[in-house]
Amino acid sequence: MTCDRLVCANCAGPVSEGRCAVCRAERARQHRETPFAGLSPVALLTLLLTLIAVALLAERVTAA
Repeated sequence: MTCDRLVCANCAGPVSEGRCAVCRAERARQHRETPFAGLSPVALLTLLLTLIAVALLAERVTAA
């Protein structure tokens, strides 16, 4: 989950803007916990397909 759509209960502003200390703390916590949060779904899918292709290629090379 990203903080783009979260609304702060303290200041009622978007967490991504970091208007208050609570927003800034939550934004920092999410960025620490989810390193791939900034990637779009298309980028994550591309990364996943690339990893699958590399695994299949490695399996084929070791079997030959």
